[in-house]
Amino acid sequence: MKLVPQKSHFKAYHQNQMILFPPSLSDFISSEHPVRTISSIIDGVQIDRILEKYSYTGAKAYHPKMMLKLLVYSYLCNVYSSRKIEQAASENVHFMWLSGMQKPDHNTIARFRSSRLKGVLKEVFSQVVLLLVDSGHIDLQTIYVDGTKIEANANKFSFVWGKAIQKNIQRMKDRLGELWDYTEQVAKSDLANVSKPDLSDVDPEKIEQTIETINEALRDKKVDAKKRRQLNYAKKNYADNLRKNEQKLKILEERNSYSKTDPDATFMRMKDDYMQNGQLKPGYNLQFSTQNQFIVNYSNHNNPTDTKTFIPHMKEVQQLYPDKLNSVCADSGYGSEENYEFLEAEGLTSFVKYNYFHKEQKKGAKTYCEFHPNNLFYDSKQDIYYCPMGQVMNLKKIKKEKSQAGHFKTIHVYQAQNCNGCPLRGMCHKAKGNRTIQINHRLNELRSKAREHLTSEEGLKHRSQRPVDVEAAFGNLKHNKGFKRFLLRGKEKVEIEMGLLALAINLKKMNSRKVA
Repeated sequence: MKLVPQKSHFKAYHQNQMILFPPSLSDFISSEHPVRTISSIIDGVQIDRILEKYSYTGAKAYHPKMMLKLLVYSYLCNVYSSRKIEQAASENVHFMWLSGMQKPDHNTIARFRSSRLKGVLKEVFSQVVLLLVDSGHIDLQTIYVDGTKIEANANKFSFVWGKAIQKNIQRMKDRLGELWDYTEQVAKSDLANVSKPDLSDVDPEKIEQTIETINEALRDKKVDAKKRRQLNYAKKNYADNLRKNEQKLKILEERNSYSKTDPDATFMRMKDDYMQNGQLKPGYNLQFSTQNQFIVNYSNHNNPTDTKTFIPHMKEVQQLYPDKLNSVCADSGYGSEENYEFLEAEGLTSFVKYNYFHKEQKKGAKTYCEFHPNNLFYDSKQDIYYCPMGQVMNLKKIKKEKSQAGHFKTIHVYQAQNCNGCPLRGMCHKAKGNRTIQINHRLNELRSKAREHLTSEEGLKHRSQRPVDVEAAFGNLKHNKGFKRFLLRGKEKVEIEMGLLALAINLKKMNSRKVA
């Protein structure tokens, strides 16, 4: 039986079809696409500080606005590699439209990102935020602050620890002191007119001079072989080792650690621990200020605690947007005396929690403790406390303490008169002698004001809004954009990378809300 072929039922397909009038690249991009928003917004920003970095002699460079558009759109598309951006500029119609069919190579893209944008991208970012204010997306009256850790582009085994450096320096001092004591025993007459050097504060020159003195005294003496080896080792290495350690301490500044492959990164504990073993990794403490889920400021810090990052971050906000801000909302990681005083001095309403704020709200629950110093009755006129048994606790002394951030606080110490035989002693305290409490009245005063703001109707609104506002920005960054590790090294370059991400997130959100 002969089969009769059926007629094809397909659309016409002519791969090499000639086009009389070639189409424009713009015809392939919808009017609502975010690439159009990026192009129009960046066309409207001032880039004078970027232009200052260019020379008007030699070969012509690619236009900085075109390069900036390419970078922002690539970060919006989760494309972070300069080589992949180069490839997209030759293959992707959106990149080709942004670049006007120009094809910068990966070296040009990387150089523009690392050098041309250094120290100036924050100005471009703030202009975009002010455009969001003008368009009614945000008003900058209240901002929400929080932080997260982002892993650095550094080897996690290339650590340098501050305590280890101090131990090495102290070990050198001790060994040098032992050598001097041994020399005094063996060649006491040669050191009769030489006083023992002060080794509590040494420098390389003092070490070299001390070792030379010891070496001269022991030159013709019969010396123990072990001591001779120690002396030879000290002569060859101690001065150089001290110079290296001093250089490491200079890099550390006030930190406890840094990475050899990225000295600006500090070893921190990450919540997103893919190793699932809680080990420290080199990273940066990223701080976001948001409103209506738009990022209004970003800053990277090499300090792992949020407490110390708050004031530098807020000063930057005030510098970028003067006379705009009225109030700040943050979680308990920022509730320190120094931060409260800063907000009070700047005239900003504080919706910042302190560490046991939630426990106070559950007075009837098991978390509430009537023996806690802040829950004891205080007579401000007589400046005395009363313990749960009604015994007077008199002021014993007033002392000053310096916090890790360098802030001085005043501590009042109160002590009970007689705790012997008290039936509540086991629950009240377990220390020997009478109970002693330490009270920071200034911090309690600031916490009282913060409590009043937090429990008000406006405070309840901001407390419920904070998690869905700033946490959403971190979720967008880490999960939607898949950005959990920096590609660049060094604090300045990391700041650029985060600026491009913040611009991309804001412009994409602006585009989606405009379309909606």
